[in-house]
Amino acid sequence: MTFDEMKARIAEGQGFIAALDQSGGSTPKALKGYGVDDTAWSTEDEMFGLIHEMRQRIIEAPSFGNGKVIGAILFEKTMEGVSGGKPVPARLKERGIVPFLKVDKGLEDERDGAQLMKPNPGLEAMCHRAKELGVFGTKMRSVIKSANPVGIKEAVHQQFAEGARILSSGLVPMLEPEYDITADDRAEGEKILLEAIEEGLDALPEGQQVMLKLSIPKEAGLYSGLTKHPKVLRVVALSGGYSTDEACRELAKNPGMIASFSRGLLQDLRATQSDEEFDRTLSGAIDQIHAASVA
Repeated sequence: MTFDEMKARIAEGQGFIAALDQSGGSTPKALKGYGVDDTAWSTEDEMFGLIHEMRQRIIEAPSFGNGKVIGAILFEKTMEGVSGGKPVPARLKERGIVPFLKVDKGLEDERDGAQLMKPNPGLEAMCHRAKELGVFGTKMRSVIKSANPVGIKEAVHQQFAEGARILSSGLVPMLEPEYDITADDRAEGEKILLEAIEEGLDALPEGQQVMLKLSIPKEAGLYSGLTKHPKVLRVVALSGGYSTDEACRELAKNPGMIASFSRGLLQDLRATQSDEEFDRTLSGAIDQIHAASVA
């Protein structure tokens, strides 16, 4: 797939984006969910080797290439890895799946009700490497914990500022100011978030587009305007701690948003499953998430 073909696939594809980007802090939890205890490795390299085996198994599963997964978000080590005898981004594209790269370096401590992203001085170099490998876009996450306008606006401003660096590198940024779904004031805060995002889009130069990855809103349809915005390539939803059933039920109430789930996709996969059982389980999750994404 060329860049333009990947862009069309993301803009128009009837499917969802798989999040396979668990990093150092979240990898042990992901492996535990997969049935691999932390006694199975003694070094970080061994841990990442085990998570790469899991991701390879997903990428190579027959159901993963059935057309319902239109994109996949990768951790940097996964991007640099191999699957099916080819570099992971190339193998994904061969299967009709657009590759993205997680580029943030983690979260700062909470301030004004939000956790901003840590400084990322090597962002341009990382984007250059991703582009060399045929990656289409990036993803970076901050977290909003309360309806504090100061923290929300600062988080969104940072997302757009980092997005400008990514756009200048020739990749499409996926901005992810996640709203904590357990926050009591989420309905109020998400309206502040929407306003801040709209301001950021208004300031974006003509001809440029970003993607948005947002928590499924408390108020169904809140982000419908964003899904039609000329400067937004696609709006995707994170599962945010919801189970697959909960996330799909809530997502289906928001036409125009498609899924970009991690836990929702992986929660029933186990290392001990046979390849046939593994693919059957993965296929069931893919079908369920796809249905919610095209509802």
